[in-house]
Amino acid sequence: MVKLQLEPKGPLIECRLVDYSAGGVCLEFSKPVQLPERFEMFHGNTRKRCRRVWSKGVRVGVSF
Repeated sequence: MVKLQLEPKGPLIECRLVDYSAGGVCLEFSKPVQLPERFEMFHGNTRKRCRRVWSKGVRVGVSF
């Protein structure tokens, strides 16, 4: 599981990490979501600034 912060000081949203690479990740949600173009992702002790690249159904691809 990873957590996303869509806006500064906003609540954290949980989703499932499907695939992780050096350049980005594929995330899966329980239902379709509209993510902003840029947001932050928390995975363990790692914090990454992300950019939404694509979305299809409940899956979203992001780059770092």
